[in-house]
Amino acid sequence: MSFKEKFREGIISAKDFSREDIDYILKKAKEMVQNKKNSELLKGKILATLFFEPSTRTRLSFESAMHRLGGRIIGFHSGDVSSAKKGESIADTIRTVENYSDGIVIRHNLEGSARLASKFAKIPIVNAGSGSGEHPTQALLDLLTITEEGRKLDGLNIGIMGDLKFGRTVHSLSILLSNYDVNIYFISPKELMMRNRDKDFLRQRQAKYKEIEKYRDILNILDVLYITRIQKERFADVEEYDRVKNIYVFTKKDLKETKDDFKIMHPLPRVTEISPDIDDSPKAIYFKQTYYGVPMRKAILAELLSD
Repeated sequence: MSFKEKFREGIISAKDFSREDIDYILKKAKEMVQNKKNSELLKGKILATLFFEPSTRTRLSFESAMHRLGGRIIGFHSGDVSSAKKGESIADTIRTVENYSDGIVIRHNLEGSARLASKFAKIPIVNAGSGSGEHPTQALLDLLTITEEGRKLDGLNIGIMGDLKFGRTVHSLSILLSNYDVNIYFISPKELMMRNRDKDFLRQRQAKYKEIEKYRDILNILDVLYITRIQKERFADVEEYDRVKNIYVFTKKDLKETKDDFKIMHPLPRVTEISPDIDDSPKAIYFKQTYYGVPMRKAILAELLSD
C-alpha cells in the first residue's frame, strides 16, 4: 500500500505511522530541502486551514508550503471568527468546508478533534494540534531536523523535558521515536509526567525509556535534549502552574556540560525554559526546526493532495 493510500483520510496520529512510513516521508521531505524551487505541483488545489487555537509556526509553514507548491489557501486563525462562535459543531464545519477545498488542516483545543473531523470528511484531514493529545506533523519535522542536522535516529539518547502531561508535541514525538532503537529520557516534575496511556503504548512497542526529574543527572550522555514550555493555558489551577512554571531553565552553563555534537531543540514558543544567551550556539537548533517545517509540510501536502 502506498503512503497516499494508507493516509487517504489524512495525518491524524503518530500511532498510524510505521517505521517504513516515517522513512518514506523523511525521504520526500529531504528532497524538498534539496530542491528549494517553487513548483506548480498543487496548482488548482485549495487548502483550508482551520485554526481554532493560536498558531504562528504551524499555520504559516503550512500556508508557505502550499503556496510554494502552487496551491491556494483559505481559512481562519481563530475560532472567534468562525461559526463555532455561534455553536456550530466540528462535524458541521468540516462538512461545509470540504465543499470549498481539497484538504483541511485543523487545530482545535479539544483532544480527538482531528480524528472526529476525519470521520465526517471526504477529503484529507491534517491534525495541526488537538488539545493535549497529539501534533504529528510537528514530530515529523522534529525527526527531519535531527537527521538533517547530522544525526541518525537509531542509537540516539534523547531527553524530552518539560510539560510531558499536556505537551502534544512530545506525545507524538515519543510515539514516532518508538519505531527506532533509541533511549528516551522523560524529564519532568511529578505533576507533569508522561501520561500512563502514552507510556502503555511505548511499552507495547518495547520502547526504552526512563523517567527522571533532574536533567543535569544525565546531561553528559544526551545526544539531543528536546525542551517544551510549561503550558499555562492547559492548567485548570493557576497555583499549580505557578509551582512548576520555572522548574527548568537551561543555561549557557548547562551547555558546557554537554557532548561536542549535542543538540538542543524546542517546538516553540519559548518562555523562560531556555536562556536566550545560547541562541547563537551551534548546539541550539530550535530555529532551524522552524525552517524544516516547510519542507516537511510540503512533502505531506504533495503526498495527500497531488494527482
